[in-house]
Amino acid sequence: MDSYSRLIGWLKILLPLSALGLLSTIFLVSEKTNPIASIPFTKNDIEDRLYGQQVTEPFFSGTTREGDQLTFSASAVQLGQGLDNRTDDLSVQIKLASGTSVFLSSNIGKFDIKKSLLTLQGDVVISTSTGYVITTEKLITDLDEFSIETTSAISGKSPIGTLNAGKMRLDRILNTENVHLNFTNGVKLLYRSINIEE
Repeated sequence: MDSYSRLIGWLKILLPLSALGLLSTIFLVSEKTNPIASIPFTKNDIEDRLYGQQVTEPFFSGTTREGDQLTFSASAVQLGQGLDNRTDDLSVQIKLASGTSVFLSSNIGKFDIKKSLLTLQGDVVISTSTGYVITTEKLITDLDEFSIETTSAISGKSPIGTLNAGKMRLDRILNTENVHLNFTNGVKLLYRSINIEE
């Protein structure tokens, strides 16, 4: 066997061994990383994604047993683990059987399915087709019995002037289709006179 053939024989052994050695150094010398640390989510984000679901721009409409028509819309609904579902930028329209309409809006809403309670908070606005526009920080709506009650002070406009009160409640008059709007806890009304032309 000549020297060229011996060289080729040794290269067939040495070159694969050298490649294997270079390949092993990539894993031995490389920097160790924490796979959990590279996940671009916080622990709360991961829990929210695991346990909660989100619906974007939901819309729902229905009718109560008394004949009131309800319409809900929001920018998003986060479905909770329990019975509470949080909504963002909530809007509610209630068209009562009597013909009066009530509009509710807030930054945040929370719906308890079991109790049929809807809680609105954060820049809550209540307006009615009869001319009332009222703002508050928080209110609770009972959809079964139809009642709207604020848990904080209110301010707003009425057909006869501006008003402030510690509390407001809107509920149905017993055995009728009509509703009653009641202000309590230090009511202040600034009456605006109406000029009637004869």
